[in-house]
Amino acid sequence: MEAVCVYCGSSDKIVSPYLEAAWEMGAAIARRGLQLVYGAGSTGLMGAVADGALDEGGEVIGVIPEMFNTPQLAHKRLTSFEVVPDMHTRKARIADVSDGFVALPGGFGTLEELFEILTWAQIGLHSKPVGLLNTSGFYDPLLVFLDRVEQEGFMYAEHNSLYSSSTEPDALLDLMSGYRPPNGLERWVERQ
Repeated sequence: MEAVCVYCGSSDKIVSPYLEAAWEMGAAIARRGLQLVYGAGSTGLMGAVADGALDEGGEVIGVIPEMFNTPQLAHKRLTSFEVVPDMHTRKARIADVSDGFVALPGGFGTLEELFEILTWAQIGLHSKPVGLLNTSGFYDPLLVFLDRVEQEGFMYAEHNSLYSSSTEPDALLDLMSGYRPPNGLERWVERQ
């Protein structure tokens, strides 16, 4: 991995443990000499993860849609700042330049981005690692739900191996560095 995308919440109402974990995630990415790629925001976890990487001397690539390129939302200190026409272009651009994807806690947008990138892995559009930073057990209910999705037959067992989860940024990056796509992914398409 050379560039790691981080999906995360932008709310200003987030409590400090989540903000601290986001800063640590950005710092861990920078300390490894990796680039941080994200949505170019300055608020909530988005601002914290970028600040963590920048404070540690890292490179941060921000991709923002025109609708969010405002003084209130856009981060002002990024290494690279790219404005694109819309959300679809933003997501495609971020996916294209990233070698791995991390989801920090977040809302609809974070979950949508996470599930899109997992779906792309499921159907073979990429084989890049995906990780969940499970700060304060935030993703525990989702992990239980994904086990149920598998148990109920809505996905194969190998699909639950498309992502890693950890409570610590460095441990998560280690898991992602060792990621190998699971065998059998073609069963989803070939119906074996």
